[in-house]
Amino acid sequence: MKLCILENDTLDPAVEATYTGYGSMFKRLLQQAGATGEFEIFNTTRGEYPASFDHYDAILLTGSKADSFSQEPWVLALKDKVMGLLKEKKKLIGVCFGHQLIALCLGAKVGRAPNGWGAGRMQYEWTVPDFSQANGRTEVALLASHQDQVFELPQGTQLLATSTFCPVAAFGVEGQLFCIQPHPEFVEDYSAYILNKRRALFGEEKYHAFTKSLSQGHDGLAVARMMVAFINGK
Repeated sequence: MKLCILENDTLDPAVEATYTGYGSMFKRLLQQAGATGEFEIFNTTRGEYPASFDHYDAILLTGSKADSFSQEPWVLALKDKVMGLLKEKKKLIGVCFGHQLIALCLGAKVGRAPNGWGAGRMQYEWTVPDFSQANGRTEVALLASHQDQVFELPQGTQLLATSTFCPVAAFGVEGQLFCIQPHPEFVEDYSAYILNKRRALFGEEKYHAFTKSLSQGHDGLAVARMMVAFINGK
């Protein structure tokens, strides 16, 4: 496997020493899920890209604090790259911001979630129990952190996961796209840090509910195994 990770954010200095970045978090998770091979990380906020995407088995787009519909120059540059990758039918994985940006490039509507922030551990219906490495599961629980979401299933794609809060929680195209709103790569301690950072924004009641949910565990590793199978074409 040779995976290109387009890292679309930088971490706060307080946690950077522990987690390095979203690209490294994904590398650790995918290796835990059985991935072997090369992982190359490029930070798009600094304008970093490979000279060519041709030799990668897949490209993974991470989350970001930025909006996928932002007019920031680096987001617009990334959007152009994604439009080209979609045209070439390259294998893409999108998570949170990456999920939204790919949907936007496919013509779907993306914007602020009508129910506000989705955070902490969230439960989703998994609609494709026969997906490779899904092992017949019909639900997944993952750690989330988003105030934007995809409003409609992009044309030509299949719904993979849904919930009342986030109807288009994951979508895909067999052999080409695997996009998901929550964060398989998050661990509880990192989620707790993000929640505490936004405590005043959430209010005490929501903050405590989000934080309490972290103790219930999540299926990040299980979803990572699906991602590895997707990259390997199994």
